Amino acid sequence: MIYTIHPVAMGTKVFDKSMMTYQYGQGESYTIPIFCWVIKGGDKNILVDTGEMNPIQSEQREKAINGKIYTFEQGLKKHGLTPEDIDIVIHTHLHNDHCENDYKCENALFYVHEQELESIHNPHPLDYRYLEDYIEDVEGNGQIRIVKEDGPIVDGISVKHTPVHTKGGLTVFIDTPKGKAAITGFCIIEENYNPPPEIKGMEMAVIPPGTHVDVYSAYDIMVQVKKEADILIPLHEPRFACGDPIGI
Repeated sequence: MIYTIHPVAMGTKVFDKSMMTYQYGQGESYTIPIFCWVIKGGDKNILVDTGEMNPIQSEQREKAINGKIYTFEQGLKKHGLTPEDIDIVIHTHLHNDHCENDYKCENALFYVHEQELESIHNPHPLDYRYLEDYIEDVEGNGQIRIVKEDGPIVDGISVKHTPVHTKGGLTVFIDTPKGKAAITGFCIIEENYNPPPEIKGMEMAVIPPGTHVDVYSAYDIMVQVKKEADILIPLHEPRFACGDPIGI
């Protein structure tokens, strides 16, 4: 099965750029989009992540990411969908900005790595982005499917455990007309995979994310994902906020 990937900005965050780029960009204010990815091409309505529940929709934020910011319902409507239409949600991880709209998808199955469920129910104090309230409904309804091994979710879409940003992070590999795309299971921007000359000059092929489980393994996993993908989709890259389809 072949798919196309449609990014929808469903929120933003403004913070120090080094939150994305480890030991680089300190002191620089940076705005990232928070995405829900609509996957088209099969007989199922599939999303990767669900974004923020109440995003700030302002001219300033939209200018910063060069794209429109949608609520969950608005973003799905753009693609002829409602939350009730969604069949499958694949979670890169369960930090709040990636799962706040889960409860609205009453008919969906949610694919989550087992270590991510452990983290959201018993988070380390450093991981304040985990809020189990956002998955209590779907968990109580038996909608969660626990991922324990790498492999396919449906024909043409598979996941790989990539504990870079969180212990249970999943990178989603999707077959597209232009090759295998990877929606990274770790929070990065384009510069993480295409570092500036001063970083490359230090013989670094990638920049790990500012928030990581282990910076050394994060680097190695990122390099491996790059080798396995024809199209890299950094999870918070602003250039995707325009909403143009990926993989066509």
